[in-house]
Amino acid sequence: MTKFLAFRQMRVFLLVWFGQLISLIGSSLTSFALGVWVYQRTGSVTQFSLILLSAMLPSILISPVAGALVDRWNRRWCMILSDSGAGITTVAIALLLATGSLQIWHIYLAVSLSSICKAFQLPAYTASTSSLVPKEFLPRASGMVQSAEACAQLISPLLAGVLLWIVQLQGIILIDFATFLFAVTTLLLVRFPNVAKTITVSEPEKSSLWREALEGWTYISVRPGLLMLLILFALDNFVTGLVEVLLTPLVLSFASVTVLGTIQSIGGAGMLLGSLAMSIWGGRGF
Repeated sequence: MTKFLAFRQMRVFLLVWFGQLISLIGSSLTSFALGVWVYQRTGSVTQFSLILLSAMLPSILISPVAGALVDRWNRRWCMILSDSGAGITTVAIALLLATGSLQIWHIYLAVSLSSICKAFQLPAYTASTSSLVPKEFLPRASGMVQSAEACAQLISPLLAGVLLWIVQLQGIILIDFATFLFAVTTLLLVRFPNVAKTITVSEPEKSSLWREALEGWTYISVRPGLLMLLILFALDNFVTGLVEVLLTPLVLSFASVTVLGTIQSIGGAGMLLGSLAMSIWGGRGF
């Protein structure tokens, strides 16, 4: 019976993982295409870099509170609403583009709103993985989640470079919206374990939202190893962000969009190999 339950949980996780993979590829297509669209029309590295800032800053600012809210909410519905919200911003861009009204600030606003949705979707997805997957399979599941990001980084730039020439920005945005619909559909077809019912908290013991967010920081700050790991990740992301901002203007100054997509796709190959190795290895000691 235990094996049957574990198999059923893994089946749910695989379906959710596949839906999120398709959605992530679609989002990466749009991210690449919008960046190229803005740079080709403005020729400004600053305006191009503001897209990356709009994609990261709102998520960073709201994440501490978003994590505490996700703990209080139904994780499945949190993912559904987050994916739906990101899909709505994509539709808004498509409508503005179709009517010839799309402005640069529209893109910044849409990307910022999508970033806020991601701030809720990511912790809900991560927390759901630990409840859907048996403990012995968690390292492999984490590797699969990472490999989904690597696949998007590997496939999307090259595919977007080709699609920009064939269907242009409008077509890519429609493809992105279709991937959001697919991800939401997979979430509607499954049920998550209700982990909230396993923990009973009396009314006086319930803490405020801000206290829960502060407790998360306290948990990290009293563990030097975990704190240093987060600082290392922050520095790595900072340096990676510099490269991402400068790479597109540099390559487009002497090559085509297709070449730019090819270069970025090659950059995702190492990430994919590492994720696949983690999925196969499972994190066990030597």
